Amino acid sequence: MDLPGSSRVKRGTLMLASLCAAGGLFVSSAFAAVSVSKAEQLKTILTPMGGERAGNGRDIPPWRGGLSMPPEEYTEPGQHHPDPYPQDKPLFTVTAENMGQYSDYLTDGQKALFKTYPDTFRMPVYQTRRTAAAPEWVYENTYKNALRAELADGGNSLLYSYAGVPFPILSSDDKQAGVEAVWNHITRWRGTYLQIQASEVAVYKDGKFTPTTVEQQVEFNYYRQDKTIEDLDNLLFYYLSVTKAPARLAGGAVLVHEPLNQANDARQAWGYNAGQRRVRRAPNLAYDTPIAAADGLRYADDTDIYNGSPDRYEWKLRGKREIYVPYNNYRLTSNSASYNDILRPGHLNPEYTRYEKHRVWVVEGTLKDGKRHVYSKRVFYIDEDTWGISVADQYDMNGELWRVSMAYMKTYYELPVTWTGMDVFHDLRDRRYHVQGMTNEEPEEIDYSSPPPGDRYFTPAELRRRGRR
Repeated sequence: MDLPGSSRVKRGTLMLASLCAAGGLFVSSAFAAVSVSKAEQLKTILTPMGGERAGNGRDIPPWRGGLSMPPEEYTEPGQHHPDPYPQDKPLFTVTAENMGQYSDYLTDGQKALFKTYPDTFRMPVYQTRRTAAAPEWVYENTYKNALRAELADGGNSLLYSYAGVPFPILSSDDKQAGVEAVWNHITRWRGTYLQIQASEVAVYKDGKFTPTTVEQQVEFNYYRQDKTIEDLDNLLFYYLSVTKAPARLAGGAVLVHEPLNQANDARQAWGYNAGQRRVRRAPNLAYDTPIAAADGLRYADDTDIYNGSPDRYEWKLRGKREIYVPYNNYRLTSNSASYNDILRPGHLNPEYTRYEKHRVWVVEGTLKDGKRHVYSKRVFYIDEDTWGISVADQYDMNGELWRVSMAYMKTYYELPVTWTGMDVFHDLRDRRYHVQGMTNEEPEEIDYSSPPPGDRYFTPAELRRRGRR
């Protein structure tokens, strides 16, 4: 079987990739992303994911392994996560009145939120806790990827990467580094298999909302430990979602097979219509296709802040900054808070949010000539410890700032994995916003405890069966 995304890979190259996957240090210079001596920095001055181990000597501490053990209160899979830092209090709060004092640590999108909601939007800033963590086998594979991963098709295809971040040490070329950072976000560690029932809501200007509840299953084929680099078959993950409420939407379902390299194979998607009882291909579920449940506030590639092929944008690394990002948002995702407690006109209730100062990679994407998208430019602020996009500023076709997205992250210490607790998508003009991934009123949060059901489960036939329930 050929490596993902390359039907022309020769047998010798396949054998080389196999040696790398097995942990061998024989790496051809033709395929090595960085030298062995440089990759060794992932064990010394850099974290295993490529962040700086050292702090800034002031308010960003050194990384000391992250949060990899649950507190005693966490006793069973799927339980809502107890806050590991219940005694933490805000150090200060950024408001519209004092934001000039903190301007260097805010994105343009965050500043716009203060200007749009001057009386109500606030950012409580807490002690920075570098809780990001992943299993050792993910770190080991990230090290191997540093030695072997490469890009093809102008940066639109990823080769020789498996079960870890592909480019923990970015290229010195700003354009190549930009698309490498985007690939790191697309392939970052989010677990191997998860089940979750969650709600998403579009919140109107007056604060009214109606939750849409969905049951989701995701299998990250890229992180299957029972596979090898040759077995990926150009598949990043499977996604199956079934709508449970409201009644008018219940029974509808979506299935996605997400390829690693969409330059070679397009995303495959199917939808099940409960009223018609039919499964149909959904070939347009990508890029700027509107998501129905989001009431026009989220497009297909906004999900997870960004997903899918990077081929429509020219990406460029703009450097690294220290900014205030949502982090360790355990109170926000707690089952002691209701949706009515959290959702306010214009934005989330600041009383439940937590921001910390972290270092982020700044990546700018500019729409390519001849390509179509509603966003002419996207600026991503990517957490150095996880490669997850923390904040995204999105611009319209006139170059005006239009939308702001934020991932309210926390560490799921039972794995461990540091990922979003909920994602929020703001439309600055309409003064509305969309929230995805709310579990506060659900009996459980993400359940990572079950084994992956396997490739044969995520089929159109299963989509039909699940949608009928």
